Amino acid sequence: MAENRKLGRTADHRVAMLKNLTTSVIWHGQIETTEPKAKEVKSIVDSLISLAIKEKDNYEEVEKVVKRAKIDEKTNVKVTEKVTSKNGKEFYKVVKEEVTEKVKKDNPSRLAARRKIMANINKVKDENGKNVDLPAKMFGEIAEKYADRKGGYTRIIKIGKRRGDAAETVILQLV
Repeated sequence: MAENRKLGRTADHRVAMLKNLTTSVIWHGQIETTEPKAKEVKSIVDSLISLAIKEKDNYEEVEKVVKRAKIDEKTNVKVTEKVTSKNGKEFYKVVKEEVTEKVKKDNPSRLAARRKIMANINKVKDENGKNVDLPAKMFGEIAEKYADRKGGYTRIIKIGKRRGDAAETVILQLV
């Protein structure tokens, strides 16, 4: 039976490090790290991408009624109206509207795949501080890019020894 590399760390530390490296490869497209770490992350990333390719079209579109704040088209600000309370005080209340939207609803196997992907990566925020949906990126952008490939979604490029401890460093990148 094949074993995972221990990488000189405790189990918790190793799992956290591999999640961080996997997230970075998916988010940035490449990372620079040592060779043993890259080999471990390569197998994780390749399995997650193949899972995303397998489940990329496994959803159905449903119409959903959503209540949300009405937005003024000119100023992009929520529309408010003046309202008087029971005790006579006036305040502003946000106007709500009901809208019907088409939403992608995951089928059970795609939902399981999404949860497996989320278990192997961390949450990411973009430069504006908004959360990024990496599983959606994998099902959309990355799965479309590699749909015609049978495997080998990542590559390891050796770049030499690191100064200080002479560890072999590599670049792990998506092909």
